[in-house]
Amino acid sequence: MLQTLTERLFDDGDRADLDPFAIFEEWFALAEESEPNDPHAMAVATVDPSGVPDVRMVLMNARDERGFAFFTNFESDKGRELLAHPQAALMFHWKSLRRQIRMRGPVEVVTPSEADAYFASRHRGSQIASSASLQSRPLESRQELVERVEKLTETIGDGPVPRPPHWSGFRLRPLAIEFWKDGQYRLHDRVRFTREGFEAPWESTRLYP
Repeated sequence: MLQTLTERLFDDGDRADLDPFAIFEEWFALAEESEPNDPHAMAVATVDPSGVPDVRMVLMNARDERGFAFFTNFESDKGRELLAHPQAALMFHWKSLRRQIRMRGPVEVVTPSEADAYFASRHRGSQIASSASLQSRPLESRQELVERVEKLTETIGDGPVPRPPHWSGFRLRPLAIEFWKDGQYRLHDRVRFTREGFEAPWESTRLYP
């Protein structure tokens, strides 16, 4: 019988030909079936100008062989922090599976065409809210936000909502990906993949839990 990628990942055989991106897809498919909502939710960790860590939950909106992308207001805290220090860490935690995936690496801005395509795919209400919100800035009252949304909705009318110039996406290109699976009595399984560069081969190491 053929082993799943997860079975091969955590046995003590040779993992040299295993692709962590393929393992991610196997785990993500399970999460889509078992998580009650938002299996694509992930934590994004950055650092502020003082070097103090900052973390928040976002949604993974795209993924491919380059990495994992999410979209945001570049004038938000995370946007400004990533533009100033384009390195980040991500973590997916699927409680229903008792599994998590962590990854770290440099961050790049997605292309304008990628940002346009994703913005166009969003619900119109979300497009307007993204344009109206001064994300991460002080807000006097919720009513102020509601009024900004109402005013912009009236201004745009029935026309398309243009993507704001400060709204785009970031892509984390992992140089390290770690898989963790819960085990009884804290005998968890944990394997980390690392590579020296984007063209370099992945190397894997089993870690103590």
